[in-house]
Amino acid sequence: MENATEIDPMHVAAKLVGFMPENPLKDPFQAVWVHMTSHYTKFQIATWGSLLVHELFYFGACLPAFIFQFIPFMRRFKIQADRPETFEGQWKCFRLLMFSHFCIQLPMICGTYFFTEMFGIPYDWESMPAWWNIGLRCLGCAMIEDAWHFWLHWALHDKRIYKHIHKLHHNYPAPFGMVAEYAHPLETIVLGFGFFFGILIFTNHFILMWAWVVIRLVETIDVHSGYDFPYLNPLHLIPFYAGARFHDFHHKNFVGNYASTFTYWDILCGTDKQYKEYNAKIEGKKLTKSD
Repeated sequence: MENATEIDPMHVAAKLVGFMPENPLKDPFQAVWVHMTSHYTKFQIATWGSLLVHELFYFGACLPAFIFQFIPFMRRFKIQADRPETFEGQWKCFRLLMFSHFCIQLPMICGTYFFTEMFGIPYDWESMPAWWNIGLRCLGCAMIEDAWHFWLHWALHDKRIYKHIHKLHHNYPAPFGMVAEYAHPLETIVLGFGFFFGILIFTNHFILMWAWVVIRLVETIDVHSGYDFPYLNPLHLIPFYAGARFHDFHHKNFVGNYASTFTYWDILCGTDKQYKEYNAKIEGKKLTKSD
């Protein structure tokens, strides 16, 4: 119709953005960010800052479940309660992690600065996008990483190569937080590519790299934690989020549930079949006991 009012998509988008709430931590975060960028070089921030963020959030996210093993009340939330953590197992895991973090991952982190320089990625506060923009970009990174992880992880379970690479990660059939990055160096590199593909596509500011690192670490440590808090864990509010119980079954069963974050690839490919059968069997036992 000639008199119909035309809708401008950009105008609608601008109005919707106006309804987004402000970040309540904006002011203190701004002070910290401005201080950092004015006192340290881009290379120092991209390299040593990234390493520090990785180590702090990795072991910080591991800490709660580590403490839970010493609290009797929390054992009821452990998924494989018949397989408690041991000091020997945790120490063995920690030693390999230190090698992986500083000899495998640190050289990869060193490329961060050169990436930001090559593509002109800004570091300054004025160029930083809104928190919801960063969140949406991190979601895109997560979906790309999840797809890469699903197919490559499934391939690593091929019997011709499993014992040479991925078997190391499965040394722990009852995982705990630190197991998240306990892997063969080649696996760390190959699966790690999935982490960087999203950065190549979505990065518009340096903050995205740290935000994506934090989100990915929290997620992977959560699914490896060995504990399930379905009503208290806010990550379960995310549609198709797999969670600790989903991935714990993969370590216990060795087959199926190959995705890293979401469940839809396993659902589409039918690789969650044994997990569904296991849950149905457990529910059947519960119903029998209640009768």
